[in-house]
Amino acid sequence: MTERAAPFYCPYCGDEDLRPSEEGTAAGKGAAWECAACNRAFKLAFLGLLAKGLPRTGDGSSEERQEGKPTP
Repeated sequence: MTERAAPFYCPYCGDEDLRPSEEGTAAGKGAAWECAACNRAFKLAFLGLLAKGLPRTGDGSSEERQEGKPTP
């Protein structure tokens, strides 16, 4: 993947006036964005791929259901 994906709207206010932040790219992992409507900055990062076919649990692991433990 050579191009970073752009969000369609701000996760805080829902506005679509977003701009890439220059600070976020140098500060670490993930792309930082600035919302002109609510004046907030946020960062997006790819966490990884989910295993296909395994049920999801509340804590993010799929091992509990595989072992037969009840899910809360």
